[in-house]
Amino acid sequence: MHVFFEDDGAFKAGTVLADNESSLQVESSSGKRLKVKAANVLLRFADPSPSALLADAQGVASSIDPNFLWEVSGDREFAFADLAADYFGRAPRAAEAAGLALCLHASPMYFYKKGRGRYKAAPADALKAAQAGVERKRREIAEVAALVDELKANRLPDALRDKLPMLLYKPDKLAIETRALTLACESLQTNPLALLTACGAVPSSHDYHYNRFLFEAFPSGVAFPAYHDAVAIPDLPVAPVRAFSIDDATTTEIDDAFSVRALPNGNLEIGIHIAAPALAIPRGSRLDAIARARLSTVYMPGRKITMLPEPVITRFTLAAGSEPASLSLYVETAPDGTPVRHHTRVERVQVAVNLRLDAISDDFASDASTREPEWTGELRALWRLAQKLETVRGKADIARLDYSFRIDWNAAPEGRVSIVPRPRGSPLDRLVAELMIHVNSTWGKRLADERAPGLYRTQQAGKVKMSTKPESHQGLGVAQYLWASSPLRRYSDLVNQRQLLAVLDAKPAPYAEGDVELFSIMADFEATYSQYAEFQSRMEQYWCLRWLLQENRTEAEASIVRDNLVRFDALPLYVRVPDLPALGSGARIRVGVGRIDLFSATVETRFIGTASP
Repeated sequence: MHVFFEDDGAFKAGTVLADNESSLQVESSSGKRLKVKAANVLLRFADPSPSALLADAQGVASSIDPNFLWEVSGDREFAFADLAADYFGRAPRAAEAAGLALCLHASPMYFYKKGRGRYKAAPADALKAAQAGVERKRREIAEVAALVDELKANRLPDALRDKLPMLLYKPDKLAIETRALTLACESLQTNPLALLTACGAVPSSHDYHYNRFLFEAFPSGVAFPAYHDAVAIPDLPVAPVRAFSIDDATTTEIDDAFSVRALPNGNLEIGIHIAAPALAIPRGSRLDAIARARLSTVYMPGRKITMLPEPVITRFTLAAGSEPASLSLYVETAPDGTPVRHHTRVERVQVAVNLRLDAISDDFASDASTREPEWTGELRALWRLAQKLETVRGKADIARLDYSFRIDWNAAPEGRVSIVPRPRGSPLDRLVAELMIHVNSTWGKRLADERAPGLYRTQQAGKVKMSTKPESHQGLGVAQYLWASSPLRRYSDLVNQRQLLAVLDAKPAPYAEGDVELFSIMADFEATYSQYAEFQSRMEQYWCLRWLLQENRTEAEASIVRDNLVRFDALPLYVRVPDLPALGSGARIRVGVGRIDLFSATVETRFIGTASP
């Protein structure tokens, strides 16, 4: 006696060795001995042999149309043997009944299993949906195969073109395009970036990094949404001063300028003038929403993404020849630069000139002489005040070396970079830094005195953070420090300027104590500002590597920072040298420059030897 039975979801056949009513000892067609529950036995038969039955049943199953079975099976639950009798029009042979059972089991979208050997036809709407799913899957398989063929031929299919950011930066494993790219890479034994580059989908390594940042930080693109700047600037008095700014040659968002005016009492009045976009960008306006979404201008070598639209920047920037609105802090100083008193005004300021950093000499830091460049006298007055402020703070600026990146995008093939060292801690740097610290600290105190919250920068126990309450900034040596000097470039400064304008006008501040939105702005600004700064750092590293390739540098001198981390002498580039011996921090070495991968922004390095101190 043989049996056809179900075991672990599969149909098997075997010879009965012992029948114990509730269970059977069976030798399967493969020769394996099994203990089978009687309830799992679907058929008992004398012939053919178990192996022959399974072979015959497979043939019967392949000849049965499951769609026809579904049409004739009705709506009620049924046993497979009963349906087999109806289908064959007689008592079915063992192989025929088993074949029909196999067909039912292999057609889950047509028949739902209700128990051992029992089934029920799927509802019509469910079957239709399942069939559509099968057809969709069939089409997807064909589509994937076609895409794979195109990719393997180094051609970029149109279907992948619009999905490039997803494929490059955050692949969706379930997407057809990702599946095709993965299969093509497996076939060619390469990686997605290399294959897409070979297909012409990645124009340059720079575009790869820049577009990755846009994908992460600006998923909707960098174009500004429509806005209506309908808020009129109040009629403001024009200050009796000639202001001048000090900026880099590429600066367009000129937030600050200075002026110097002699007073009848022999003292000088020094003006620190800050652009005042908050006059026309109130809380809750469309422009406010735009600035709130971006939170800061994004800087990187060769380009930037501004926080505000260009027409708004043009309206408020302190450009030469204009009379823009300004929030001005005036500091009266004695002839030696000692501050005597100060006051703040909202006004328009005549901007006479935009001085450029690289065109200003340090003559102002020495005694007056004949034939000095224009504006040297004014700069000397600012310098005297800056020195007094620095002395009061007791925190002298530490001399360090910064670098300016200049990108000539017209140079083939992907631009040419110039990296120019710029010493920091020079008299001009100290002058500008001191006056900005002073205006931010002074206005921070003004908000604190009026009990109006603001977005402060604090530092205690070496930790820098933002706070809505005035706390000391130990690194700067001031009791409070408010970011309010760059409202065209930072949203925190724009918010603080709103608060200051309200206080000066004796009106309620737009953000009251405990305002949930102010806390939200603070958290979002910190996270976003950090993200932008990290991107700028990554792109500076990228351009340093581009410079090494551009200049064909195979060797460079560097200084050990710690362990095997070194800093290049001529570049703001930090790398690790795996085979660096234990020479100690500060030691100068020669580094061999090996393979550079611009897409991963990495460079292989090796230790060559020590360098002269």
